[in-house]
Amino acid sequence: MSISSALNAGVAGLAANSTRLASISDNIANSGTYGYKRVNTDFESMVINQARGAGVYSAGGVRALTSRIIDQRGALVSSSHPLDIAISGRGMLPVIPSVALASLGSGDRPLMMTTTGSFRTDAQGVLRTESGLVLMGWPANADGSIPIMPRDTASGLQPVVINANQTSADPTTSMNLGINLPATDTAGGGTGEPWNMKVEYFGNLGTSESLALTFTPTINGPTGSGMSNTWTLEIRDSATIDDPATANDESLIGSYELVFSDSQTSGGTLASVTTLSGGAYDPATGMLALNVDGGPMSVAIGRPGDTNGLTQLSDDFAPTNIFKNGSPVGNLTAVEIDENGYIRATYDTGFIRTIYQIPLVDVPNPNGLIALNNQTYQVSPNSGAFFLWDAGDGPTGAVVGYAREGSATDVAAELTNLIQTQRAYSSNAKVIQTVDEMLQETTNIKR
Repeated sequence: MSISSALNAGVAGLAANSTRLASISDNIANSGTYGYKRVNTDFESMVINQARGAGVYSAGGVRALTSRIIDQRGALVSSSHPLDIAISGRGMLPVIPSVALASLGSGDRPLMMTTTGSFRTDAQGVLRTESGLVLMGWPANADGSIPIMPRDTASGLQPVVINANQTSADPTTSMNLGINLPATDTAGGGTGEPWNMKVEYFGNLGTSESLALTFTPTINGPTGSGMSNTWTLEIRDSATIDDPATANDESLIGSYELVFSDSQTSGGTLASVTTLSGGAYDPATGMLALNVDGGPMSVAIGRPGDTNGLTQLSDDFAPTNIFKNGSPVGNLTAVEIDENGYIRATYDTGFIRTIYQIPLVDVPNPNGLIALNNQTYQVSPNSGAFFLWDAGDGPTGAVVGYAREGSATDVAAELTNLIQTQRAYSSNAKVIQTVDEMLQETTNIKR
């Protein structure tokens, strides 16, 4: 009966608008929630099949469909903490609930994802939010490199742990020697007195060691016989002898004959280097391949014709550009995350080391994810399988530290929808009231 269907349609309208009101109230309530994704409610009509031209119409009513717009991004809000993390673009941070740390194995942990979080270390150094979301990442090797990890499974991810009292040292693996040698020392009749200097480097355990450099000029003859432009370089390692102040043949790790050019175009630069003992010299790179007590070390003395390495000019003996990598033992002072998702630890010695990489999780259909508490999501059949990307690769955006993602709720739009929903609810209630009055008239016919 048409009048009964009108009553059912009115009731369906009340239920649909009640659902819409619930979603609007949820959106407004979370207008200040970081990372909140608004819920959208759409109405769809229900039609009861009827014969064409029958002259009778039965109302089918309406039903409400809700969906969370997960791919809609909120504005980034700056903060003062380096581990307030957001994503500029597509992608999410991998997290797990803190209760899953001890109860499950690494392969059984339920991977969840979120678009933003304010992460802090707990008593065990685990990086987590106040709501108990633990940040997951790939731990770096001792040299700061990230090993190759599987991208379609979370088995390689580990909780990010940062110990505030940790110390670290960085051994020296490369060195640059920019030194000027006095050209007049190679002139005939010279004394042939060597020049000595030491350059500090850091061992594998953070110990301070040194390379003792001895530059001895070659004298060709008596006064007036001209300059030979030739020197002998001997390099000794303090780590291989008991007394670093004593230089002897036991510590000798390299000996080289240096010949400098006196031409108009390249005068004062290296012309050739001959290896007498120790590691080889590579003229293409200008590197000496030394082997110190802790392992190999590359020492740059300059390519032939290079003004940035060893030079021989009519001036005093002087270091012009001495550079080395590495650092002694230092204490952790700061931890930050860069746009590529690398968490880097800074020590009070100036050493910066990569300790974790945070990949970004992406799925083919973000709006098909299952929404959970605390702005977290899990994969579903509708979302498709996840993949772990390096930040900035593929479809993913950049990681942003010192920032949080704001709520995606537009309060003005929600209040407008609230007015429309209120009017629609009142209209459906009026339909039910009208049907009730018509049914009352029907029952009065019997009287």
